[in-house]
Amino acid sequence: MIATEEWSVTIHIDEREDRTHAEARLRRRGGEEIRGNGLARRNPHDVNVPEIGAELAAARALSQLSHQLLDVSIADVERSTGQPAHFHS
Repeated sequence: MIATEEWSVTIHIDEREDRTHAEARLRRRGGEEIRGNGLARRNPHDVNVPEIGAELAAARALSQLSHQLLDVSIADVERSTGQPAHFHS
């Protein structure tokens, strides 16, 4: 079977004072949503460059989301095969 799917990830970024929070959301078939969160804190002695905080928080949110997606994949394989699954990245 050949199929093509397109998955989109939405990243919401909220900056407040010296903290930047990002939430990455992946909506899958059937409306299931997987989320990852990331936080960046600016050192008070550093120059305020909002893009850096946004990039770091988004990267951390995407990293958490990718680990959660991997956990979902492992659970799906185990449910499908009835055997423990271990993926290597």
